[in-house]
Amino acid sequence: MTDALVIGAGPAGLMAAEELARAGRTVLVMEAKPSVGRKLLMAGKSGLNLTKDEPAGEVLAAYREAAGPLGPMLRDFGPEQVRAWARELGQEVFTGSSGRVFPVAMKASPLLRAWLNRLVEAGIEIRTRHRWTGWSGDDLVFDTVDGRLKVRPRVVILALGGASWARLGSDGAWRPWLSGRGVDVAPFRPSNFGVAVGWTAYMAKHFGAPVKGVALMAGKARVRAEFVVSANGLEGGGLYALSSEVREGADLKLDLAPDRSAADVARRLSASRGKESLPNYLRKRLRLDPVKLALLMEFGRPLPEGEALARLVKALPIRHEGPRPIDEAISTAGGVAWEAVDDGLMLKAVPGVFVAGEMLDWEAPTGGYLLTACLATGRWAGRAAASF
Repeated sequence: MTDALVIGAGPAGLMAAEELARAGRTVLVMEAKPSVGRKLLMAGKSGLNLTKDEPAGEVLAAYREAAGPLGPMLRDFGPEQVRAWARELGQEVFTGSSGRVFPVAMKASPLLRAWLNRLVEAGIEIRTRHRWTGWSGDDLVFDTVDGRLKVRPRVVILALGGASWARLGSDGAWRPWLSGRGVDVAPFRPSNFGVAVGWTAYMAKHFGAPVKGVALMAGKARVRAEFVVSANGLEGGGLYALSSEVREGADLKLDLAPDRSAADVARRLSASRGKESLPNYLRKRLRLDPVKLALLMEFGRPLPEGEALARLVKALPIRHEGPRPIDEAISTAGGVAWEAVDDGLMLKAVPGVFVAGEMLDWEAPTGGYLLTACLATGRWAGRAAASF
């Protein structure tokens, strides 16, 4: 009989495996893909954002409804501990101007290599190309290159991710298997997503252009952030921060002049433009760059004048077709309900089986929060499973 089995070799699974080994358990990790940590490596291509350097209360607030159950785990292993963990792996870190914490190397590969070396030294065995396909009685069943394999471990940790970026391993295929065992699993929903827009031909020349110096609004939320105009719509950190509001149907609006009051914008637009074209008039009066002017024309035509135009500049409605497909989202909401697990993240309906990472029903904006919670829940589940 296998002692301790971890299914999924992302950050949550690897952290859980390390805690199990540290407690003296013999650990086997099964991973469906040919290599481990694929989503982590993808995240590192644009600079691996490990965590966020900010007060504990602000960190917890980023997790919204899940702040309560995640609280003990994040207090035990939060931003300060994540930085120390990276340094232990030989990766010095720095904090950017926004509070985001990165390895000096920026990439994920040096950190992952050092981590895997430490896991191997701890005696952890990792088998790739082993895809879990559910249960057969009390056995867990895997499809492998050598055929079907059944395993009956003493304790199991599931760290299979959510339902976005299926090609990297998070396909959500596990949901019916857990539901079939009586586990309450909330439907998956996209989080940290871009919105789809059916552009007019006029916008094509702006595809790929960053939109800076603006504010986005949805419901009661407002953020100063950047985003990008793409052929498929709008994407980027500014939009991701408003994911839950947009997903729930709140109107998305854009403030093209966030550093100017509505009264100031109205005053600047009260001057006669004479024979000057409207784009030139707006550019000169409000210093709007070409992509901002294009967005104003795209979503505001036919443009009014005077105070009505000023109101449009300060709250331009973004007509969109909803979130891009869930598989394109950075992360997902939904997953194993908190009511379905005990304080150690063990499934109440399946004793001896624990869950960690994005399998649980929580979401957070980008900025290091996602990776921090994956590491924290993996560590928490690993410690609880070790003593089961």
